[in-house]
Amino acid sequence: MIIQSLPLAFLLTNTDGSAMSPMDLFHAGKEIMWPILLLSFIAVTVVVERLLFIARENAHREPEVVEKMLEGVERRDIEAALAVGRKSKDFIAKILVYSISNREYSLSNAFIRASGQELARFQQGMATLDTCITAAPLLGLLGTVTGMMRTFGALGTGDVSGSTAAITGGVAEALIATMCGLAIAIMGLLPYNYLNARSEQAKQEVSDASHALELLIKKSETSAPFGR
Repeated sequence: MIIQSLPLAFLLTNTDGSAMSPMDLFHAGKEIMWPILLLSFIAVTVVVERLLFIARENAHREPEVVEKMLEGVERRDIEAALAVGRKSKDFIAKILVYSISNREYSLSNAFIRASGQELARFQQGMATLDTCITAAPLLGLLGTVTGMMRTFGALGTGDVSGSTAAITGGVAEALIATMCGLAIAIMGLLPYNYLNARSEQAKQEVSDASHALELLIKKSETSAPFGR
């Protein structure tokens, strides 16, 4: 067949023999490249926003403030613990401040509510990024199918020599769409896994703070009445 005699490099070059530019590749990929391009913009936007969020949260982390708050709880000096925590932007400190402030009503429910609000911030945009990673290769596969349909449609005309441009265009469409879809999925997967790992780390830190706070309060209650 004529397709087997065409080198791969020829399928990804312009008619004048020059290498395809990104814009040439986009046009050769046909209509399917528009949703692929949209997915790439969404994925890049989410990744950049999430990485900035993680960098900001890392800069606000103050483990020493959390330790001082827990030490204040252990000494039954609640006002001192709250005063230290209210000055911090650490998300663990914010959770402890809300929990201790509402301890007389329900410490556990206050902690669950505050931790849920803080951890939800770490999950924002993750579903969108996951959708982009999943949909990108599927769109690439759809481009492969439409490209091969164009190729076989050109072969069905009977005039193979006169349909060379249509045949190579269909194969190039299939290759370009697949390449772009896989590239988006691969490039999005690495930051997605990092962001997931950071979210799990935050959950572990919240869980550790919860256990520490509960233990210290129980310790204080057994040694003396828990005051304000």
